[in-house]
Amino acid sequence: MLQEILSSQNSSYNCQNHTLGSGGIPLARKVCYAVGEVPYQITTAAINVSLQIFLLDVVQMEASYVSMILFVSRAWDAVTDPLVGYLVSCSNWTPIGKLTPWMILSTPFGILFYLLLWFVPQESTSQGLSVLWFLTAACLFETLMSCYNVPYLSLNMFLGGDHRDRDSATAYRMSVKMMAMLLASVMQGQVVAVYNTEKQDACQHLDQANETTAQSTSSPQTVPLQDTKKAFLTSALVMGALFFLCSLVLFLGVNEQRAPLCSDDKVRPPYLTSLKMLICHIPYQRLVLGFVFSVLAFQMSLGNFALFCSHAAGLGAQFQHLLLLLINVSASVAVPLWQMVLLRIGKKATVFFGLSLFIPAVIIIACVPTNLPVFMIMCVLMGFSVATIFLLPWSMLPDVVDDFAVRHSSCKDLEPLFFSCYAFCSKLAGGLSVGISTMTLQFVGYRPGACNHGDGVATALIVLFSPVPIALLLIGMVFFCSYPINERQCFQLQEQLTTVQ
Repeated sequence: MLQEILSSQNSSYNCQNHTLGSGGIPLARKVCYAVGEVPYQITTAAINVSLQIFLLDVVQMEASYVSMILFVSRAWDAVTDPLVGYLVSCSNWTPIGKLTPWMILSTPFGILFYLLLWFVPQESTSQGLSVLWFLTAACLFETLMSCYNVPYLSLNMFLGGDHRDRDSATAYRMSVKMMAMLLASVMQGQVVAVYNTEKQDACQHLDQANETTAQSTSSPQTVPLQDTKKAFLTSALVMGALFFLCSLVLFLGVNEQRAPLCSDDKVRPPYLTSLKMLICHIPYQRLVLGFVFSVLAFQMSLGNFALFCSHAAGLGAQFQHLLLLLINVSASVAVPLWQMVLLRIGKKATVFFGLSLFIPAVIIIACVPTNLPVFMIMCVLMGFSVATIFLLPWSMLPDVVDDFAVRHSSCKDLEPLFFSCYAFCSKLAGGLSVGISTMTLQFVGYRPGACNHGDGVATALIVLFSPVPIALLLIGMVFFCSYPINERQCFQLQEQLTTVQ
C-alpha cells in the first residue's frame, strides 16, 4: 500500500516538475544540452564569416549572384523554420522522445550538405551551373539544420525544472555557444589568413608581370586561390567531425521530460490558427521585434567585419586575431557575468545596458579604423555587447511561453512553434543583412578577386559597419522598452502554471 502511495506521488511530481522544478535540472543534463549547440553554431559562424569571401574571391562569382544565393538560402531557411516547428509539435512520442528523432535523422545529411557547400565544382563548369550548385547545397543544408535546430531549441522547455533552472540551462548553452564561435573563428581565421597571404602574393606577382609586359591594368584582373580552396574544404571536414561528435553527446546525455504533455484534454490548434495566436500575443510581439532589429544590427556589423578589416581598416592580416581573441573571447567571458547581472537587476534592464555598449564601440572603430590598440579595446567592448543579444532574448523567450500557456491553457504542444518562429525572425534578419550588404558592395563597384578597390568600397563598408547598425539597434531597444513581462510576473506565472497543471 505504501509503495502504491509513493508511486502515485512520484507520478504527480513528474507531471508538475516542468513548472515546480523542485528537483531542478541535473548539471550533467545541462552540460550535454549545451554541447548540442555546437553543431549549429560552428557551421553558422563559418558561413557568416567566410561564405561571402569564399564565393566572391575563391569561386570568383559575381556579387549579384552571391547576394542572391545568400539571401535566398537564408530566406528559405527562415520560411521553413515555422513549418518545421509545427511538424515537430505534431509528432508523436517515441521511446527516445519527441524531439530527438528529428535531430538524429537530420545530423548525417546536414553534415553531407555542409561539406558540399565548400566544394568547388570543376573550373570548366559554367557560372550558371555553379550558382545552381551552391544555391541548392545552401538551401538543403539550411533545411536540414532547421530540422536539427528547431527541436534542439525547443528542448529547453522539456528539460524539467522551473524558470530559474531553464535560465541556468540557457546560460550554459550560451557559454558553449560563445566557445563554439571561438572555435569556429580559430579555424576560419586561419583560413582567412591563408586567403590574405595567398592573395597578397598573387597580386604582387600580377603587378610585377604587368610592369614587365607593360600591360594596362585598367580592367579588373583576378587571381586563382588554390591553397585557400583547400583550406576551406579542410575546415569543413573538421567541422563535420565536430558536428557528429557533439550531436552524439546530446543524444546520449539528454532525456526529454514529458511533463508538459501530462494533460490530455488540451487541443492542438491548426497551423495558421497557431501562427495567428502567436502573432497576436503582445509579449511575443515585442520580444520578437526587439530581437529582430537587434540581430539585424549585429549581423550587419559583424557580417562585414572581415571585409571592413581588409579594405577599410587595412588590418586584413590581423583579422583572425581581432575576431578570435577579442570579440569571441570577451563574449565568452561576458555570458556568465551577464547571467549574474540579470539575477540582480532583471532581464529587461540587463538588455538595455548590454546593448548600449555596442554603440560607442562601433562609432570609435569607424572613426579611427587604423589605430590598432583602440581597435582592440573596442572589439572587447563589442564582445560584451554581443553576449547580451545571445543570452538575454533567449532567456526571456521561455517566460513568454509560460505567459502564453497561462492565457491559453486549453492549447498544447506549441513550444516548438514558439522557438521556430523566433529562429525564423533571427535568420530572416541575418539574410536581410547579408543581402543588403552584398548588393551595396555591388552598387559601389566591388570586384570579385580584384587586388585593389576604390574609396567607394571603403566608405560603404564603414557605413555598413557603424551608422546603419546603430540606427537598427536603437529601433530594437524601443521595442524592448515596451516588453511587458518583468521578474515579479515570472514568479506569478509559475504559480499560475502550477495551478493549471
